[in-house]
Amino acid sequence: MAHLLGAERLGLEYPTKVVFESVTVGVTDGDRIGIVGRNGDGKSSLLRMLAGDLEPDSGKVSRRGGVTVGVLTQRDDFGAARTVAEAIVGDTPEHEWAGDTRIRDVISGLVADLDWHADLDALSGGQRRRVSLARLLVGDWDVLMLDEPTNHLDVEGIAWLAEHVKNRWPANSSALVVVTHDRWFLDEVCTETWEVHDRIVEPFEGGYAAYILQRVERDRMSAATEAKRKNLMRKELAWLRRGAPARTAKPKFRIDAANQLIEDEPPIRDSVSLARLATSRLGKDVVDLEHASFAYPNKPVLDDIEWRIAPGERTGILGANGAGKSTLLGLITGELSPTGGRVKRGKTVRVATLNQQLTGLDEVGDERVSTVIGRLRSGYVSGTGSNAVELTPGQLLERLGFSSAQLSTPVKDLSGGQKRRLQLLLILLDEPNVLILDEPTNDLDTDMLAAMEDLLDSWPGTLVVVSHDRYLIERVTDQQYAVLGGHLRHLPRGVEQYLELRRATERAEAAAPVAAGGSPTQHVSSLTGAEKRNAEKELSSIDRRMQKANTERLELHAAFAAHDQSDYDGLGALQRKVADLDEKLSELELRWLELSELLEG
Repeated sequence: MAHLLGAERLGLEYPTKVVFESVTVGVTDGDRIGIVGRNGDGKSSLLRMLAGDLEPDSGKVSRRGGVTVGVLTQRDDFGAARTVAEAIVGDTPEHEWAGDTRIRDVISGLVADLDWHADLDALSGGQRRRVSLARLLVGDWDVLMLDEPTNHLDVEGIAWLAEHVKNRWPANSSALVVVTHDRWFLDEVCTETWEVHDRIVEPFEGGYAAYILQRVERDRMSAATEAKRKNLMRKELAWLRRGAPARTAKPKFRIDAANQLIEDEPPIRDSVSLARLATSRLGKDVVDLEHASFAYPNKPVLDDIEWRIAPGERTGILGANGAGKSTLLGLITGELSPTGGRVKRGKTVRVATLNQQLTGLDEVGDERVSTVIGRLRSGYVSGTGSNAVELTPGQLLERLGFSSAQLSTPVKDLSGGQKRRLQLLLILLDEPNVLILDEPTNDLDTDMLAAMEDLLDSWPGTLVVVSHDRYLIERVTDQQYAVLGGHLRHLPRGVEQYLELRRATERAEAAAPVAAGGSPTQHVSSLTGAEKRNAEKELSSIDRRMQKANTERLELHAAFAAHDQSDYDGLGALQRKVADLDEKLSELELRWLELSELLEG
């Protein structure tokens, strides 16, 4: 395969830190490279040097003649463009760009919800980021370099981007180099992983799962000082191998070696012990949403939400931006009152939220980290039963990547990732029994995400996670719900089912008479008279069956709440019935959408 670009003996040094010493790497046709490593170790600097945006202190970067490189940095640069259209297609006539399949696909996948002629200055940070990504992807590049491309994308946007870059070029041509902490994206797209650490770049074959396997093998053969890191990565490997079978189909993931390494590794969570502890701390009543609705003036958001949150339940919430996820969290925490129905909270419930605003740290910005944590309790119990270990706040900080020297650092001088980890530590030491994580992965690298997930595995309470990070959702929660059309929908098959429902909804909406200049009379069903009557009859039947299934589901949830919470076998049987019913509802809804599309198209 042809060489595209490379770096020879690169060195980079800042006044207080040596970032790289004598790094040599190369990018060839067909490479799909993911770059991982701790924050501050030089991932973005490496990308910038390879792209030619940053001059190394020593060594050189060479590029084959004629090779074009497109770069997405963490800064939005639109040049002289003033509108979304100008930023993405410039002054290219519409009849030219509209005939380009790639451009249409990029616009549809990233900015379909934006006003094509909107002023760039009026867009939010997330919207500007999507415009920047679209601006890059409509171009034709031999090497595509992306720095944190999944930031500000929802689950659907990330799935679209993965599919786009996988199909963008023929096999064994062009190259992708991506820096991201999104582990699902790394595993889905990349065939090689570069780990940036200790002033070097270490290559691994395969995506994230294969990288974890090779890291465990490397750590097993290294000195005993790597023991803590090794054990955490073994746990990560155990989840990848046991909890996500689809990943093991990757050709670079050596299944036999993985099984040998994790044969003595226990399950990542002792669910029975955690449920027992959660029940003892919370009782059987946590938070019940009973026909709860919420609407702003002239804008309904949530409608008739029925959800009884159980002690020890670990739930992931999915939904598009603006679907109502934050409103749902507000109802759970009590920050918002329902405009219809009611929300009941157990008497012992203590809710804490890890949010996107780093709440609570500004007021202690001038204080040292050690002073802040010293005001809280002196210990934290990690694990359950015979595996329970009491950790000091300092040991917790160490597990979350803080050095002893950083204990004397003022909070305001911490990086974004360090503040996020300190915020989580303070919350855990305060011992809430209901924990809400609202986009908790911001500013965290892959190692710190694994460390956070390790702590959450032993946390004995009710957990609700809202995140666009598919890997995190699948890793730390046991069930997923989606906010769709103002309703809360259980997802027995998780994220994949959510994406299927969203695609079906979009097809139904596309079939509706909403095209510019269109009218209802222009959309005539292609069904014959008999076929149409049969479809209408089946649709009516499905409506009745869905109504009956929803009634049965409410009855099962009521039985679950009233059941003896120490009877785990009985609770398990009820949970299986709920799961079976949800699967049935999922099939009915998909068929309902298919029939609606036929009748409207």
